[in-house]
Amino acid sequence: MIRMTLIAALAFATAAAPAAAQPMAQAEPAAPTAADWRSPDAENVMVIDTNKGRVFVELAPRLAPTHVERIRTLTRQGFYDGRSFFRVIDVFMAQTGDPLDSGAGGSDLPDMSAEFTFRRGAADPFVPVADTGGSQTGFVGVVPVMTQSPMLMAMTADQKVTGWALFCPGVAGMARGSEENSANSQFFLMRQAYPSLEKRYTAFGRVVAGLEVVRAIKTGEPVAAPQDQMTKVRMLADIPAAERPTLRVVDTAGPWFAAQVAQQRAEDGADFSACNLKIPSEVK
Repeated sequence: MIRMTLIAALAFATAAAPAAAQPMAQAEPAAPTAADWRSPDAENVMVIDTNKGRVFVELAPRLAPTHVERIRTLTRQGFYDGRSFFRVIDVFMAQTGDPLDSGAGGSDLPDMSAEFTFRRGAADPFVPVADTGGSQTGFVGVVPVMTQSPMLMAMTADQKVTGWALFCPGVAGMARGSEENSANSQFFLMRQAYPSLEKRYTAFGRVVAGLEVVRAIKTGEPVAAPQDQMTKVRMLADIPAAERPTLRVVDTAGPWFAAQVAQQRAEDGADFSACNLKIPSEVK
């Protein structure tokens, strides 16, 4: 569990042999145009100031509405200010959000019911990037997800299929105890992909800027003093206009991202993964 104890090639040639063909260099992708960018809803952006730098997390209420509302509530209470990253694993995640800074604490609010999966309908926002016939991989906003095949929608009572988040780099998840419905205040930010968390932990958003900060946080189980901290955590909407940063993110439903998907598929071949796709952002 995450809360408490989260778990050279051989070659030859002859003089008469033709020269070996050299691999063609990949063309540098064109920069996104103005139409490829979107501005996230400021009510859905968590701005985490740390002693290592600033991190922007775009929340995903479509996937986990209860957990997103809890994050907003605790953020606006100032609950996360000064909290340490007390458990950080290099190829895994950085965990925080505990008032005890130990993994054993939580807020005074009740624990939440798990939102490990969500229901996807034909009209719901979803950008497919891979289809195996039995399942589809795609994006809901910036969060990579996998769902059952849409062909099954006609066979379900609600005309929807089940989907779940992929724990790729940057994905934000809620820590919990051994009970599935025990998430409260602690959360973690993925430093690398970790598929075994899928359908076992709730994902509530993804880092859209500052992943390099997350990866710079001091590691340890637990982290030795001094621990890195979240010095101030706010919703973007609550930052005074005079100091509020401007954030924009490439739209995963736009043509630039579609071209990126095609290029990544060509590069990866059978090893294609949604976790390899980059979503550019800009902060001013």
